[in-house]
Amino acid sequence: MMSLFALRGAVELGLAYSLLAVGLYISYRIVNVADLTVDGSFTLGAAVCAVLAVEGHPWFGMLAALFCGALAGLAAAFLQTKMGIQSILAGILVMIGLYSVNLRVMGKPNIPLLGNDTAFSLLSPLLGAGAKLAFSGVLAAAACLLVVGFFKTALGLTIRATGDNEEMVRSSSINSDRTKMIGLAAANALVALSGAVIAEMQMFADANMGTGMVVIGLASIIIGETVLGRGGVARGVLAAVAGSVIYRVIIAQVLEMGMPQSDLKLVSALIVALAIFLPNLSGGLRQRRQRKGGKTHA
Repeated sequence: MMSLFALRGAVELGLAYSLLAVGLYISYRIVNVADLTVDGSFTLGAAVCAVLAVEGHPWFGMLAALFCGALAGLAAAFLQTKMGIQSILAGILVMIGLYSVNLRVMGKPNIPLLGNDTAFSLLSPLLGAGAKLAFSGVLAAAACLLVVGFFKTALGLTIRATGDNEEMVRSSSINSDRTKMIGLAAANALVALSGAVIAEMQMFADANMGTGMVVIGLASIIIGETVLGRGGVARGVLAAVAGSVIYRVIIAQVLEMGMPQSDLKLVSALIVALAIFLPNLSGGLRQRRQRKGGKTHA
């Protein structure tokens, strides 16, 4: 049985990583682009925030991370739209380039934040032990409301239309390159913000902390959609947040059972595979029952 302390920590991490999941939801589900920039933009957000937190600006660090993540998304979109590079390859190129950028930003492979003010340490006198949970929860809720509200605007609907049918959008004299750039910029801005929150929550930033973030984000989205189903943007965003929390609770339970941390990537891959398999299995069983029912009536 998981302890209450471990459960609270899992929920805190799940809410912080939910920004990553929502960002990936925008790129994969709304813009319909397989964007692998995420591994680099997550670390970029953590690096920028950590550097500014060391200088005594933890709040500004999060805002700067948001802006830098948007620039990373614009870089990936530029390679796709203006240079004709395939989306997966464009994401890989930006991710590789960001590794050097992140090292240049930090000046060294990792930055510890012990002894420096963070958003959580500043909120602790007001909120006590619940500072991490409260802040990450409010931030996740605000991000969800902004995303849902944005994609109900005219520009947001145009971005959704671009992801659904880019050729139709182009035939309507709408600049699909611009909408794709805005979508990927928004997605990576949220991913970088997630990296910033995680850096301040865990009190360090590392050049390799973004490895596997695509898998974690996809796992969150798929788990959430398995539990809540697929629908509009509001349901999709809520599913991403719920899936992120569920994923972290699963990971915490696995660790409580004695699984070494070195095996977590394998566990993540298995969770994603299982989450993809279960809906397919239920769909296959449903079709089989329908065929049997049709034969019986015949």
